[in-house]
Amino acid sequence: MSVGHEVRRLLWKTGLDLVRFDPASHLLARRRRLLATYGIDTVFDVGANAGQFAQQLRRDLGFRGRIVSFEPLRAAFKALEQKAARDPAWDVHRWALGDKAETREINVAGNSWSSSLLDMLPAHVRSAPESRYVGRETIEVKALDGIFADVCGDARNAYLKIDTQGFERQVLDGASRSLPRIDTVQLEMSLVPLYAGETLFPDMTAYLAERGYVLVSLEGGFADPKTGELLQVDGIFHRPESAKR
Repeated sequence: MSVGHEVRRLLWKTGLDLVRFDPASHLLARRRRLLATYGIDTVFDVGANAGQFAQQLRRDLGFRGRIVSFEPLRAAFKALEQKAARDPAWDVHRWALGDKAETREINVAGNSWSSSLLDMLPAHVRSAPESRYVGRETIEVKALDGIFADVCGDARNAYLKIDTQGFERQVLDGASRSLPRIDTVQLEMSLVPLYAGETLFPDMTAYLAERGYVLVSLEGGFADPKTGELLQVDGIFHRPESAKR
Protein backbone atom coordinates (compact mmCIF):
# COMPACT_ATOMS: atom_id res chain seq x y z
CA MET A 1 0.00 0.00 0.00
CA SER A 2 1.40 3.41 -0.99
CA VAL A 3 1.97 6.19 1.53
CA GLY A 4 -0.53 8.33 -0.36
CA HIS A 5 -3.26 5.71 -0.05
CA GLU A 6 -2.56 5.27 3.66
CA VAL A 7 -2.91 9.03 4.17
CA ARG A 8 -6.23 8.95 2.34
CA ARG A 9 -7.47 6.07 4.50
CA LEU A 10 -6.68 8.08 7.62
CA LEU A 11 -8.53 11.08 6.19
CA TRP A 12 -11.57 8.94 5.35
CA LYS A 13 -12.01 8.19 9.05
CA THR A 14 -12.52 11.93 9.64
CA GLY A 15 -14.97 12.26 6.75
CA LEU A 16 -12.42 13.95 4.48
CA ASP A 17 -10.61 12.92 1.30
CA LEU A 18 -7.58 13.98 -0.71
CA VAL A 19 -8.21 14.00 -4.46
CA ARG A 20 -5.96 15.03 -7.34
CA PHE A 21 -7.36 18.13 -9.07
CA ASP A 22 -7.34 16.59 -12.52
CA PRO A 23 -10.04 16.58 -15.25
CA ALA A 24 -9.90 12.79 -15.36
CA SER A 25 -10.87 12.39 -11.71
CA HIS A 26 -12.18 15.66 -10.23
CA LEU A 27 -15.58 17.07 -11.20
CA LEU A 28 -14.61 20.73 -10.75
CA ALA A 29 -11.41 20.29 -12.76
CA ARG A 30 -13.47 18.60 -15.47
CA ARG A 31 -16.03 21.40 -15.49
CA ARG A 32 -13.28 24.02 -15.68
CA ARG A 33 -11.79 22.21 -18.67
CA LEU A 34 -15.20 22.06 -20.38
CA LEU A 35 -15.70 25.81 -19.92
CA ALA A 36 -12.35 26.43 -21.57
CA THR A 37 -12.87 23.84 -24.33
CA TYR A 38 -16.20 25.34 -25.34
CA GLY A 39 -14.98 28.93 -25.04
CA ILE A 40 -17.80 29.87 -22.65
CA ASP A 41 -18.07 33.65 -22.27
CA THR A 42 -21.51 33.95 -20.60
CA VAL A 43 -23.22 31.82 -17.96
CA PHE A 44 -26.96 32.04 -17.30
CA ASP A 45 -27.41 30.96 -13.67
CA VAL A 46 -31.07 29.95 -13.29
CA GLY A 47 -32.06 29.18 -9.71
CA ALA A 48 -29.12 31.10 -8.28
CA ASN A 49 -30.24 31.05 -4.63
CA ALA A 50 -27.63 33.11 -2.70
CA GLY A 51 -25.04 32.92 -5.47
CA GLN A 52 -23.24 29.69 -4.57
CA PHE A 53 -22.82 28.52 -8.18
CA ALA A 54 -21.58 31.89 -9.43
CA GLN A 55 -19.09 32.15 -6.57
CA GLN A 56 -17.81 28.69 -7.42
CA LEU A 57 -17.35 29.78 -11.02
CA ARG A 58 -15.23 32.71 -9.91
CA ARG A 59 -13.35 31.22 -6.96
CA ASP A 60 -12.79 27.59 -7.97
CA LEU A 61 -13.09 27.54 -11.75
CA GLY A 62 -11.39 30.84 -12.56
CA PHE A 63 -14.24 31.95 -14.86
CA ARG A 64 -13.89 35.63 -15.77
CA GLY A 65 -16.75 35.97 -18.23
CA ARG A 66 -20.23 37.40 -17.71
CA ILE A 67 -22.69 35.80 -15.27
CA VAL A 68 -26.45 36.47 -15.35
CA SER A 69 -28.24 35.10 -12.28
CA PHE A 70 -31.97 34.59 -11.73
CA GLU A 71 -33.42 34.09 -8.25
CA PRO A 72 -37.02 34.82 -7.13
CA LEU A 73 -36.88 34.35 -3.32
CA ARG A 74 -36.72 37.56 -1.32
CA ALA A 75 -34.08 36.61 1.25
CA ALA A 76 -31.91 34.63 -1.17
CA PHE A 77 -32.00 37.43 -3.72
CA LYS A 78 -30.91 39.98 -1.13
CA ALA A 79 -27.81 37.88 -0.37
CA LEU A 80 -27.24 37.31 -4.10
CA GLU A 81 -27.50 41.02 -4.87
CA GLN A 82 -24.98 41.91 -2.17
CA LYS A 83 -22.41 39.46 -3.54
CA ALA A 84 -22.90 40.51 -7.16
CA ALA A 85 -22.55 44.21 -6.27
CA ARG A 86 -18.79 43.69 -5.98
CA ASP A 87 -18.53 42.07 -9.43
CA PRO A 88 -19.16 44.30 -12.49
CA ALA A 89 -19.53 41.25 -14.77
CA TRP A 90 -22.29 39.67 -12.66
CA ASP A 91 -25.91 40.74 -13.28
CA VAL A 92 -28.83 39.59 -11.12
CA HIS A 93 -32.60 39.51 -11.67
CA ARG A 94 -35.31 38.70 -9.16
CA TRP A 95 -37.31 36.38 -11.38
CA ALA A 96 -37.97 32.69 -11.68
CA LEU A 97 -37.82 31.24 -15.18
CA GLY A 98 -40.47 28.92 -16.57
CA ASP A 99 -42.50 28.15 -19.67
CA LYS A 100 -44.52 31.38 -19.59
CA ALA A 101 -44.72 34.80 -17.97
CA GLU A 102 -46.95 34.72 -14.90
CA THR A 103 -47.26 35.47 -11.20
CA ARG A 104 -47.17 32.38 -8.97
CA GLU A 105 -46.60 31.23 -5.43
CA ILE A 106 -43.39 29.35 -4.68
CA ASN A 107 -42.92 26.91 -1.81
CA VAL A 108 -40.14 28.12 0.49
CA ALA A 109 -37.96 25.35 1.94
CA GLY A 110 -36.36 25.44 5.35
CA ASN A 111 -32.92 25.22 3.75
CA SER A 112 -33.86 27.79 1.05
CA TRP A 113 -32.17 26.03 -1.90
CA SER A 114 -34.79 23.23 -2.04
CA SER A 115 -37.59 25.76 -2.62
CA SER A 116 -39.73 24.92 -5.63
CA LEU A 117 -42.79 25.85 -7.63
CA LEU A 118 -43.72 22.15 -7.38
CA ASP A 119 -44.94 20.17 -4.39
CA MET A 120 -42.19 18.25 -2.58
CA LEU A 121 -42.68 14.49 -2.34
CA PRO A 122 -42.10 12.35 0.79
CA ALA A 123 -38.89 10.80 -0.58
CA HIS A 124 -37.24 14.23 -0.54
CA VAL A 125 -38.40 15.07 2.97
CA ARG A 126 -37.21 11.70 4.31
CA SER A 127 -33.75 12.19 2.85
CA ALA A 128 -33.44 15.86 3.84
CA PRO A 129 -35.85 16.83 6.66
CA GLU A 130 -34.37 20.33 6.74
CA SER A 131 -35.78 20.89 3.24
CA ARG A 132 -39.38 20.68 4.43
CA TYR A 133 -41.50 23.62 3.23
CA VAL A 134 -41.98 26.40 5.79
CA GLY A 135 -43.91 29.01 3.83
CA ARG A 136 -44.87 30.48 0.47
CA GLU A 137 -43.97 33.63 -1.48
CA THR A 138 -45.56 35.30 -4.47
CA ILE A 139 -43.01 35.64 -7.26
CA GLU A 140 -42.69 36.76 -10.86
CA VAL A 141 -41.99 34.10 -13.49
CA LYS A 142 -40.68 34.86 -16.96
CA ALA A 143 -39.85 32.74 -19.99
CA LEU A 144 -36.25 32.96 -21.19
CA ASP A 145 -37.52 33.52 -24.74
CA GLY A 146 -39.26 36.70 -23.58
CA ILE A 147 -36.16 38.26 -22.04
CA PHE A 148 -33.26 36.65 -23.92
CA ALA A 149 -32.63 39.60 -26.22
CA ASP A 150 -32.34 41.88 -23.17
CA VAL A 151 -30.06 39.68 -21.04
CA CYS A 152 -27.96 37.92 -23.69
CA GLY A 153 -25.77 40.89 -24.51
CA ASP A 154 -22.91 39.99 -26.82
CA ALA A 155 -22.68 36.35 -25.70
CA ARG A 156 -21.08 34.11 -28.32
CA ASN A 157 -20.79 30.85 -26.36
CA ALA A 158 -23.43 30.70 -23.64
CA TYR A 159 -23.79 28.17 -20.83
CA LEU A 160 -27.25 27.66 -19.32
CA LYS A 161 -27.25 26.26 -15.78
CA ILE A 162 -30.66 25.29 -14.38
CA ASP A 163 -31.19 24.30 -10.75
CA THR A 164 -34.89 24.81 -10.12
CA GLN A 165 -35.87 21.80 -8.03
CA GLY A 166 -37.96 19.82 -10.50
CA PHE A 167 -38.95 22.80 -12.67
CA GLU A 168 -36.10 22.34 -15.18
CA ARG A 169 -38.32 21.06 -18.02
CA GLN A 170 -40.53 24.15 -17.81
CA VAL A 171 -37.48 26.41 -17.99
CA LEU A 172 -36.35 24.63 -21.15
CA ASP A 173 -39.85 24.75 -22.64
CA GLY A 174 -39.78 28.52 -22.19
CA ALA A 175 -36.42 28.73 -23.97
CA SER A 176 -37.25 26.92 -27.23
CA ARG A 177 -36.28 29.94 -29.38
CA SER A 178 -33.23 30.75 -27.24
CA LEU A 179 -31.64 27.29 -27.21
CA PRO A 180 -30.15 27.67 -30.71
CA ARG A 181 -27.97 30.39 -29.14
CA ILE A 182 -27.00 28.16 -26.19
CA ASP A 183 -24.63 25.31 -26.94
CA THR A 184 -24.05 24.04 -23.38
CA VAL A 185 -26.64 23.21 -20.71
CA GLN A 186 -26.13 22.06 -17.12
CA LEU A 187 -29.15 20.95 -15.16
CA GLU A 188 -30.15 19.01 -12.08
CA MET A 189 -32.05 15.78 -12.79
CA SER A 190 -33.78 13.47 -10.35
CA LEU A 191 -33.34 9.70 -10.56
CA VAL A 192 -36.46 9.11 -8.45
CA PRO A 193 -39.51 11.37 -8.04
CA LEU A 194 -38.70 14.12 -5.52
CA TYR A 195 -41.11 16.82 -6.74
CA ALA A 196 -44.64 16.29 -8.10
CA GLY A 197 -44.72 16.36 -11.88
CA GLU A 198 -40.97 16.73 -12.49
CA THR A 199 -39.28 15.20 -15.54
CA LEU A 200 -36.88 12.44 -14.48
CA PHE A 201 -33.39 11.68 -15.79
CA PRO A 202 -34.27 9.31 -18.71
CA ASP A 203 -36.91 11.62 -20.20
CA MET A 204 -34.79 14.74 -19.66
CA THR A 205 -31.80 13.27 -21.46
CA ALA A 206 -34.10 12.22 -24.32
CA TYR A 207 -35.63 15.73 -24.44
CA LEU A 208 -32.19 17.31 -24.84
CA ALA A 209 -31.01 14.67 -27.31
CA GLU A 210 -33.96 15.54 -29.55
CA ARG A 211 -32.59 19.11 -29.61
CA GLY A 212 -29.11 18.03 -30.60
CA TYR A 213 -27.42 17.96 -27.18
CA VAL A 214 -25.02 15.21 -26.09
CA LEU A 215 -24.34 14.33 -22.44
CA VAL A 216 -20.66 15.18 -21.85
CA SER A 217 -20.40 15.05 -18.06
CA LEU A 218 -22.36 13.59 -15.16
CA GLU A 219 -21.85 14.70 -11.56
CA GLY A 220 -23.24 13.07 -8.45
CA GLY A 221 -25.50 15.32 -6.43
CA PHE A 222 -28.11 14.78 -3.72
CA ALA A 223 -28.01 11.36 -2.02
CA ASP A 224 -29.91 9.74 0.85
CA PRO A 225 -27.53 9.94 3.85
CA LYS A 226 -29.02 6.82 5.43
CA THR A 227 -29.02 4.44 2.46
CA GLY A 228 -26.33 6.01 0.27
CA GLU A 229 -28.70 5.90 -2.71
CA LEU A 230 -28.11 8.65 -5.27
CA LEU A 231 -31.29 10.68 -5.82
CA GLN A 232 -30.19 13.52 -8.10
CA VAL A 233 -27.36 14.18 -10.54
CA ASP A 234 -26.11 17.18 -12.48
CA GLY A 235 -25.69 16.60 -16.18
CA ILE A 236 -23.77 18.80 -18.60
CA PHE A 237 -24.93 18.64 -22.22
CA HIS A 238 -23.25 20.14 -25.27
CA ARG A 239 -24.47 20.51 -28.83
CA PRO A 240 -21.63 19.64 -31.24
CA GLU A 241 -21.06 21.59 -34.44
CA SER A 242 -22.46 18.73 -36.52
CA ALA A 243 -25.86 19.04 -34.79
CA LYS A 244 -26.19 22.69 -35.85
CA ARG A 245 -26.22 21.95 -39.56
